[in-house]
Amino acid sequence: MNLKKTVLLPLITAGLLAAAPGVMAAKFKMALGDAAGGTQWELGQTFKTLFEKKTGGKHTVDLFPNGQLGDEQNTVNNAALGTLDFSVLAINNVTPFSPSVGVLTLPYVIQSAEDAKKLTQGPIGKELTENTIRDAGVRIVGWAYSGFRVLTNSKRPVTSLADLKGLVIRVPKNEIMIATYQAWGINPTPMAWSETFTALQQGVVDGQDNPYITVSAMKFNEVQKYITNVRYLFSLEPLIVSESVFQDQKPEVQKAILDAGMEATEHSYKYLLETEDKIKKELAAKGMQISDAANGEKEFIEKATAAVWPKFYESIGGKAKLDQALKSLGR
Repeated sequence: MNLKKTVLLPLITAGLLAAAPGVMAAKFKMALGDAAGGTQWELGQTFKTLFEKKTGGKHTVDLFPNGQLGDEQNTVNNAALGTLDFSVLAINNVTPFSPSVGVLTLPYVIQSAEDAKKLTQGPIGKELTENTIRDAGVRIVGWAYSGFRVLTNSKRPVTSLADLKGLVIRVPKNEIMIATYQAWGINPTPMAWSETFTALQQGVVDGQDNPYITVSAMKFNEVQKYITNVRYLFSLEPLIVSESVFQDQKPEVQKAILDAGMEATEHSYKYLLETEDKIKKELAAKGMQISDAANGEKEFIEKATAAVWPKFYESIGGKAKLDQALKSLGR
């Protein structure tokens, strides 16, 4: 027996374990696409406080808002590689990596905050979490509920599809959202979130859509004048953890992550209900003009559901998956 090899091998193994990402780490990094003050920040900050308390301060979380650690889709890649611990991002930026999650972004599937909660916290949400682990190497451990993505623009009030004509609207690089605007008769401009404010400011695009809370947090009132209340997409922003980082943790730390995520999710839901109306009034006071879509949004709904739903049946796992979601909502 080679005594030197027998002694060195355990030492080398121990050294590799100590260097492995997440095993000995006491400080985690969390990326946030939005600026401080929005629902992403609220979810992240709440998770941080709860997680640090549950681990007795042995593990801490540093938040990096406003895309400091890369755009939202890049953070999914980095988390999958294990080079980033946590990220909070718009659900549409997870969909390219795990297409079945797209059932939550089909237009007009979710029609209330209660619908959003039922889908994310029920059997469908659990299945989608398993799918993201399998497909993307990341685990959803929490949800931020941000409200419906209202349409903003700098040109004119929009209450009908005819009013949309000629407007250049920014959307994320998401096929379902792009297809929705195309069904409404315009070709939107896909653009990274980190570039959006500057593009609005410089007039490269006329408008965008995001929840009231995000419009306020990003100070879009400085570069946008008009808001249209539309309900085509309820903005869900999952908190993801790198699955490799998660698996590297001791069972008690894994439990702290899951429990903190669940409690932060409950807080996010209550936060939305308590703050959205207030923020809406604040934006109006700052000069934004708010309109409702005509006829209860009828033409928006009919065009989008007829054209978009069938196009994405296959990617979400079949029409039965959509039917399952609608049935769970009583529709």
